[in-house]
Amino acid sequence: MTARRRQRLVLTGSITGAVIVALDGTVLTVAQPALQRDLHASFGQVQWTSTGYLIAVASLLVFAGRLGDRYGHQQIFALGILGFGATSAGIGLAPGVGWVIGLRVAQGIFGALLQPATLGMLRATYPSDRLGMPLALRTSAIGLAAAAGPVLGGALVAHWGWRAVFFLNVLPAGLIGLMALAVRVPTPADRETAGATTAAGGTRAPARLDLPGACLLALALVCLVHTLVALPETGWTTATTLGGAAAALACGAFIRHERRTASPLVPLSVLRSTTVASALAVLLSASAALFGALFVSTYFLQDVLAMDPLQCGLRVLPLAVMMVLSAPASAVLQRRYGPRRTTVAAMTLLTLGILALSQLERTSAAPAISGGFLLLGAGFGTVMVTATAVIVRHVSADHAGVAGGLQQTAMNIGPALGVATATMLVTLTAPTAAGNRPTGGPHWTGAAFLSAMGPTLLTLAAVAATGALAAAKLPRRTAGGDSPRSPASTGRDRDPAEATKAVTSGD
Repeated sequence: MTARRRQRLVLTGSITGAVIVALDGTVLTVAQPALQRDLHASFGQVQWTSTGYLIAVASLLVFAGRLGDRYGHQQIFALGILGFGATSAGIGLAPGVGWVIGLRVAQGIFGALLQPATLGMLRATYPSDRLGMPLALRTSAIGLAAAAGPVLGGALVAHWGWRAVFFLNVLPAGLIGLMALAVRVPTPADRETAGATTAAGGTRAPARLDLPGACLLALALVCLVHTLVALPETGWTTATTLGGAAAALACGAFIRHERRTASPLVPLSVLRSTTVASALAVLLSASAALFGALFVSTYFLQDVLAMDPLQCGLRVLPLAVMMVLSAPASAVLQRRYGPRRTTVAAMTLLTLGILALSQLERTSAAPAISGGFLLLGAGFGTVMVTATAVIVRHVSADHAGVAGGLQQTAMNIGPALGVATATMLVTLTAPTAAGNRPTGGPHWTGAAFLSAMGPTLLTLAAVAATGALAAAKLPRRTAGGDSPRSPASTGRDRDPAEATKAVTSGD
């Protein structure tokens, strides 16, 4: 098979896998009310169909990326997407809500295998200086799926019921998974078996999987995500406080373990990289600010302006459209102006979009509302491409899976953090103006919510501005400053044979 044809197949698989995951999340939101009625489930049980998936996927992303680095991203991708499709079919046939929750957790495990591999395959297949456009096409496809998901999900639920949304991705997942198994590419294990040697002349032993580190990281992320998901409903209780403390302790133990172990889950070159840390901070702050603003804006459109869900979706549609359009444009901007200036400008657009939404009133017209969402989409679509490209390029191909896992972890935790922050701010601010504290979760009167919306969105704009400060530490240029050879491919994580070859070749 020619290199160009392999690149096209890998790009097709990467985009399809990302779209399947994006569609699954958006259509589920539309299907949950019908699922609750049909299975006679409680509101809490229905929430766990989302929470169980989120906890499973977030806790395993980095370890799944490491498995891809060790055994081959294409093999892990095939396992993940086939399992994702199979569990989707199982959910569509589930007799009760308990089965749905259990299968959603299993689907989260397969989703964790799938998501880092979509980035790892691209990094292993494309030269680092040609990654911009594949990543842009992947981001555009995610934006298109986000826009089409609610409409498609609503049509399926209306005509065939909630089970139809889970059968939606079974066929494409099966076809792409079988195609990934059929295309044979060398794996890291194949290269090690072929005789990679150490400087002393012996055969290099494969790096061991860091299971203790994986468990510590999973524990930290489980506690963090569970706390963030619970906060909007319960506020700061003993359980959420203990959950946050446990997450902090487990995170500290993980960092200490990684610094001491011989085969860390996250290579020290990645853990200590200012560039990677800055890009992850950008993604975390951008996704938190965006989804927090979306949460607030949705309540504004429906509870204050009394729009129905369809009208609300049409008002938000410019965001998805701009994500689709800005992603390929950002690849061009990044080559011309460099990651730093492109990302700082994008985070500025995101901040301005949130500030524009903070000025909305009951009398605000459609152009004012759509203008804010246009800025959000243009900023966020550009940030996703540029920050992801920096992470994937800066890390060597041998650690591309870990890089993809870290990127996906930030993109999964950010929305939960943003929604939790927005809910707490509105809850704390609304009673001051309205005179009554809302109870029973995130529900407010229109007047109370409108009085709290401005301060909440201003705080989220500050979160986005913090991401712009982090973006100022990204490389100036695409070539050279964020090259994968330094520092990610140097130091203790670099193969001595490769280091010797680099020295003799002048690298």
